[in-house]
Amino acid sequence: MKKIVVPVDFSDHSLYALKTAALLAEKNESTIYALHMLDMQEMSLSESEVYLHEKTAFLLKLAEKRFHDFLKKDFLNNVRVVPIIKHYKVFKEVEAVAEEMNADLIVMGSHGASGFKEFFVGSNTQKVIRHATVPVLVIKNEMTNIDFMDIAVATDFSEESIPAFHKLLKTLEPMNARKHIVYVNAPFDSFKTTPEMDALADNFLMKLEGNTDRKINVHFICARTIMKGILDFSNSVGADLIAVITHGRKGLAHFIEGSVAEDVTNHATLPIISFKI
Repeated sequence: MKKIVVPVDFSDHSLYALKTAALLAEKNESTIYALHMLDMQEMSLSESEVYLHEKTAFLLKLAEKRFHDFLKKDFLNNVRVVPIIKHYKVFKEVEAVAEEMNADLIVMGSHGASGFKEFFVGSNTQKVIRHATVPVLVIKNEMTNIDFMDIAVATDFSEESIPAFHKLLKTLEPMNARKHIVYVNAPFDSFKTTPEMDALADNFLMKLEGNTDRKINVHFICARTIMKGILDFSNSVGADLIAVITHGRKGLAHFIEGSVAEDVTNHATLPIISFKI
């Protein structure tokens, strides 16, 4: 984990993300790419080209100063930080920078979304999770250490998720934490009998690693919704991190089927790390 991208909007939650990234960077000798996206959408198209150029230059200088001041933090003293400013505020830009830098991880702060915003719009964090091919670590509160001991790993045991699960294991392995693999059996979500769940897990693990040794860490639980099952299970095992795999559905498919990863990210208080199929 040598390159970490952290979107910064000067909020408390982006500060939490930056602090967490600094802890990771110190531990892994990583470089932090602090990304600020300057929102230029409010500029009027009727304004002259010269005026727009001058206004852009002024706002850019202002953002650079604020960004520079924001990054003057003691917890960054022993970490290499590369500031990046982009001229447009688009969630896809986070993914673009992560790919350009060949980043290993995106760390974002989030307070979640609810009600109308959650259903129709979603938070910027949700959108990054939906699109990013790089693992995304979402921070909800200020963290003082990253020594995760118990990780709840949610899976649907689908064959298409095997490559993402490989990436998940590779990313989490250095943490030396206990990994509690959970499959949530929910009504209206292809409810399965116990033998069916056993067969599903066995087939998945055999294709994943050629054996079923991890079956000892697999838990089958029933819940009214998959999200609630994941959150309740995480609490029951005392997890300090939740790992989820997202299908990255977009457009109509996302509107109809939704995303368990985004729902969990929205409602959890624990940090969440997501891996896209």
